[in-house]
Amino acid sequence: MIYSYYLDFLFIYLDLLLVTLTNFILSCIIFMNKFMIPSWRDAKTLESKEIEHLMKIAHIAPPWITIPPKGYGGTESVIYYLVEELVTLGHDVTLFAPADAKTSAKLVSFYPLSLREEGVPWQGHLKAFYHLYKAVEYAKTHCFDIVHVHLSSSADMYVFPLVTSLATPIIATLHTPFPFDYVQSWTGDADKYYMEWLSRVPTVAISQSVCAQVPHPLQFIDVVHHGLPMDVFKPMVEHPENFLVWLGRITPEKGTHLAIEAAKAAHMPLVLAGTVDSHLTVQVTYFEEMIKPHIDQQQIKYIGPVNAQQKIDLLSRAWGMLNPIQWEEPFGIVMLEAMSVGCPVIAIARGAAPEIISHGTSGFLVQDVQEMIQYVPRLGELDRRKVRAHAEQNFSTRMMAEKYVKVYKRAALALREPSPPKVAVKARSVSALSTPLRNSVLGFKAQELSSSASGATTASEVEEEQL
Repeated sequence: MIYSYYLDFLFIYLDLLLVTLTNFILSCIIFMNKFMIPSWRDAKTLESKEIEHLMKIAHIAPPWITIPPKGYGGTESVIYYLVEELVTLGHDVTLFAPADAKTSAKLVSFYPLSLREEGVPWQGHLKAFYHLYKAVEYAKTHCFDIVHVHLSSSADMYVFPLVTSLATPIIATLHTPFPFDYVQSWTGDADKYYMEWLSRVPTVAISQSVCAQVPHPLQFIDVVHHGLPMDVFKPMVEHPENFLVWLGRITPEKGTHLAIEAAKAAHMPLVLAGTVDSHLTVQVTYFEEMIKPHIDQQQIKYIGPVNAQQKIDLLSRAWGMLNPIQWEEPFGIVMLEAMSVGCPVIAIARGAAPEIISHGTSGFLVQDVQEMIQYVPRLGELDRRKVRAHAEQNFSTRMMAEKYVKVYKRAALALREPSPPKVAVKARSVSALSTPLRNSVLGFKAQELSSSASGATTASEVEEEQL
């Protein structure tokens, strides 16, 4: 009996102890949940939200030039920088491009070499169409949140009728001004027929300038300027050397001959770094007649095309860059490349130049060559650190990628809502082409460009994307 009594007492004691311990544990849990857990819980919620915001993105690149380009290819450079930054941000990116592309994204290819590497002329569209068709068919059978296509050359137009059966949201970036229906000096009217499909696609312009030049009703969703990886494009030297630089494709609309004229008048050496497309007669004739006679390898030096690292070194050492453009250039990434390494730019204020250059800080915007000559001695007044800072603050790949992600989400949302009304953007007067923009002085704002700029064109024989 005594043992039974003590055993009952022991069980009662253990029950009380268990209840007390349970209450203590519950109290601790309540206390932690109220005062300690929220920060952890919020962190997990934030992580969950970040995961929810990550997207599956497909980029259908033009198949002409290697990504990244070995030499020149503005569109291909931008696609490369954008895709790399989207991957860095954690997005699941698939790049449709020939197999010679280098990318951190998933690469899907349908033939081994880019068309220009293979020697295909710009007019040979069959393999370009095959690339676009296969990419769209792949996208139909795989899950993507957005498909991003790029309009840079004539053959890129084929993608728009192809994507009409695609259920995935799609956006396009307009890299080059109209028209796209042209072969060298001949221009057709097929662009207007393709508006049946293109006008339905949410479109991003790379500048206010290119947006204002469009002669067709496009569904513009935003303007996103190009960006550069500032950890790659950085100054290589502390002090520049005494020479000017001109860099790009050697064509009349790029104003290579005017850069020579300005450098000679300013008594400054000029280094020309660029390429001549041997397949285009006008470019070859221009180089032979307007450029080559001035090359003495002393005051006017021609070094041919340069790769990315050579470009960074050249621009870092140059006293300044001349950009006497003679057309409404849609962007002009070479100006951004120069500023990113601290090299100030003097540019004629046409196209997107007023959106890129901060007059008096990162360079000078001028009316004509005579004004350009007058500003050459003032290049030394500019702080090269502020020149680079302007590029860092306004044109980084992170800024570009984040803006595109917002565009992607808006486009995806718009697909579930009624389509917005389409607004036609009228082309600016062709008669004003011979006069560069007068709004080229201090205080010119990019936002004013669409309303105040006059003059619009695209040069013939500009099939390859401009620098």
